[in-house]
Amino acid sequence: MKTKIIISFLLVASLLLMTGCEDFLQKDPQGEMTQEAFPVTASDALLATNAVYVSVRNWAYHSGGYPIMDIMSDDAHKGSNPNDQLPTIGPYESFAHTTTQDGLDRWWSALYEGIKRANVVIEKVPSIAMNQDLRDRYVAEASFLRGLYYFDLVRAFGGVPKVTSTTPDTKVPRSTAEEIYSLIISDLELAALDLPDRSAYGPDDAGRATKGAAKSLLARVYLFMGDFENAEKYSLEVILSDEYDLEAVYADANGKNGEHGVESVFEIGAMEVEGSGGNQYANTQGVRGSPNRGWGFNRPSLDLRNSFEEGDPRLDATIIDLGETLDGILILGDGTTPDEVRDENDVLLEVECYNQKVWYPGSSTITQWGHNRRLIRYADVLLMAAEALNENDNPDDALLYLNEVRKRARQGNDAILPDITVTEKSALREIILKERRHELALEGHRFWDLVRTGRAAAVLGPMGFEAGKHELFPIPQNEIDISQRSLEQNPEW
Repeated sequence: MKTKIIISFLLVASLLLMTGCEDFLQKDPQGEMTQEAFPVTASDALLATNAVYVSVRNWAYHSGGYPIMDIMSDDAHKGSNPNDQLPTIGPYESFAHTTTQDGLDRWWSALYEGIKRANVVIEKVPSIAMNQDLRDRYVAEASFLRGLYYFDLVRAFGGVPKVTSTTPDTKVPRSTAEEIYSLIISDLELAALDLPDRSAYGPDDAGRATKGAAKSLLARVYLFMGDFENAEKYSLEVILSDEYDLEAVYADANGKNGEHGVESVFEIGAMEVEGSGGNQYANTQGVRGSPNRGWGFNRPSLDLRNSFEEGDPRLDATIIDLGETLDGILILGDGTTPDEVRDENDVLLEVECYNQKVWYPGSSTITQWGHNRRLIRYADVLLMAAEALNENDNPDDALLYLNEVRKRARQGNDAILPDITVTEKSALREIILKERRHELALEGHRFWDLVRTGRAAAVLGPMGFEAGKHELFPIPQNEIDISQRSLEQNPEW
């Protein structure tokens, strides 16, 4: 069921002054929402809080509109028609993107728009005369989302301007990455303290941030920072809460049948409508041609396909091949896209195929807008716990959570995906990273996993990745220009 929270998003959208693709630092970020007249009542507080969630459904929130985190990894290619968006999206695949590359400015702006809205709630809602528990929850929701937006920023760009007020200075310099991480952790700790458990919400509030979501994101942040002690602490708190479980069927973890289900820790609710209320993330990657379900970007690579263990059911649930039938629909693909791409030596490089994790039942392109993207799911929490436990010299417990993921993946077939018994630290580390690749394929994790584990240069070097440069994206050049050079560019850019 698509919940009432989405309806609230639509209502609040008509009340807010949207900045679109304009940069956050381009002007004083005071729109109608931050004037003295808003928010002042309990109902205003709800609208302001719902507005913070709107930013995650902004097409540009997803790394500028395209799944470049997958395209820049060994899991995927640009996809779509060979010439479609080749000058704008193609450079990401070969690490030839520049400081003015399409999408970077949209991504930056969308994240700061979300931060601006969160700041309104965090700054103004505490002074509203209303139920204290509800007021604290609204502030905690906004704090969670601000932490989420800043984590995206610091991973992508390193130290960025720290804006925590609705009336910041005209020029906001870059803070250090350490300062941004400190803010993220503070926001998420507050959220974890004041947010309710998932089970405390009714169905009309499905999709709101929860205590488990805050703790899961804290675990992810600490894992990225290399703080395995805290990554273990928070991932285990989520596991031991008994609020979550794995879907019985792997495909449901990202599919319609699993929306707001037992595995969903935090997801973006959406409706099957184009524009407000819908989410174009899946439409961007939907099957191109016949059936016409989208643009066809983010084509799964042969390297990803060949990396799965023999018989792993997750392969079929991850990749749509031509000739498949899904929900009664025959997948024929795009007539202007080659079924195969080979090099001059007749070596197969690509085949036309699509990301099945964004498939959404229906009969039109617009249907794809109803896909709920899972930003955090329980399988990821289990694998974060396994990784942290192994790094903390507790391989036996790490195996418990790793093998729980594999057990679900094998779907009752004990002839495949046997339990892992390896306890040697470095070998188990490699196995867990490989398991993350297969479990979370095409969900935007692989590039970051390679970067944070120091493997990006070795794995992605043949694609063009340069150590010391491509771990971070360049600050969008227009941001540097607007700041009158108070923002400094990242190294090597």
